[in-house]
Amino acid sequence: MTPSVLGGRGPRVWSRRGLARLSPADALSVVYELLLHRQPDDAGRASYLPPLRAGTLSPAQLTEWLVASGEWWNGVTFTELGASLHFSRTIFVRSLPRAEHILDLGGTALGTPVGALVLMGYPYRFERLVVVDLPPADRNALYREDPNRAVVESALGPVHYRYHSMTDLSAYPDASFDLVYSGQSIEHVSVADADTVLCEVARVLRPGGHLALDTPNATVCRLQQAEFIDPDHEHEYTHPEMTGKLVAAGFEVLEAKGLNLSRPGLERGRFSAPEVATARGLFADVEGCYLLSYLCRLP
Repeated sequence: MTPSVLGGRGPRVWSRRGLARLSPADALSVVYELLLHRQPDDAGRASYLPPLRAGTLSPAQLTEWLVASGEWWNGVTFTELGASLHFSRTIFVRSLPRAEHILDLGGTALGTPVGALVLMGYPYRFERLVVVDLPPADRNALYREDPNRAVVESALGPVHYRYHSMTDLSAYPDASFDLVYSGQSIEHVSVADADTVLCEVARVLRPGGHLALDTPNATVCRLQQAEFIDPDHEHEYTHPEMTGKLVAAGFEVLEAKGLNLSRPGLERGRFSAPEVATARGLFADVEGCYLLSYLCRLP
């Protein structure tokens, strides 16, 4: 590929319209470089160049095929662990059950008013989603959002914002929610307060309702570094610890899965962020993953 294809023309080259202006061979090279971090081989050129030249395959459609490829999922090294974890968490969120009344503990999302659950692709319409988070003044400056937010209409339904500690759910009646989601939040309260949160969640869930939760895996986090991976964390749990808390609060654990496989690093006793970032997705080896995730049911 010539330097003029990759540089000198600014962001237009990377847009759909910009890709469409490139020759088929250059478009193929750009998409391969962006997604697979390499130039197309003979097989790739034989598969994709003829339909690109004929106009039966667009560069945008080519990107979809490569993102769906086994190479993208299994062979492309990710360097940004945070981005990879977010990708894996969206897979978990999209697997959650349908619910009409949802409580999201700690579910604000930077840059969007619709909240984390909607942003990450929760697939079902709802009658009401209540996002509980600390008042903006009590939050880390990095995570402060609009303090005047009350009700936001999303494509899935109304999102209501309530600003208070998730340890106090007294404002919500018994059995008033079908689903409670706690995404990367339980680690932000003390061990004792976590018990309070889970007991209150059990109270506000209807019988047969679900709790979905994801949180860092302390076993892998301690391999990464001796202290907390986030200074705002109060406690990072192992799988046995978290399971014990969920059962003690009265929940039946239906599924326990891990996000971003970290087993190779655990076995050799050395953490590799690119390795964990590359092993993105949802795995049955919950104890061997960077994040723990649970789907629980209230009997």
